[in-house]
Amino acid sequence: MTDVTTVMTANRSAVDEFITAAEKTGSAWSVPRAPGKWSPAQLVEHVSRSIEESANEVVGAPSKFPTLPTFLRPLLRGLFFKRVLRKRAFPRAKTQGAFNPASGPATPADGRRRVEDALKRFDQACRAQAAKGPGMSSTLFGQVSIVDYATFQEIHTRHHRKQLPAL
Repeated sequence: MTDVTTVMTANRSAVDEFITAAEKTGSAWSVPRAPGKWSPAQLVEHVSRSIEESANEVVGAPSKFPTLPTFLRPLLRGLFFKRVLRKRAFPRAKTQGAFNPASGPATPADGRRRVEDALKRFDQACRAQAAKGPGMSSTLFGQVSIVDYATFQEIHTRHHRKQLPAL
């Protein structure tokens, strides 16, 4: 079974690969790759928000994730969360308002700081929660393990890495 240290190392690797690819976009930093798509700066902002709000969820603080009725959480956990973990891939989907950035950090250096600060908070939150016990309560998925929740976030970051040019 994977432990929190292993999964947070994987998150660190995913963020490093993601931000390195984003930094290499140069003058295209603020330019969407196609009509209706996000720019690298917007991708960095989206991933940063997701990581930040995941940290909030882990510690039980209010987050921008929607709060589903309790009876729906097992359904979403089974149909979406566990599917992402099993396939290690996100299905094509649209994000909801709070995670849909109109813009992103002004420069790649600002983007690096933004996503790394978010990851630091998430790492601390996951380690602190894991020290209390193996699980947490998500407003979307209900009761899940910290390791699975952190793995889900790693997969999310890697999903968005694929939307940036190859290194």
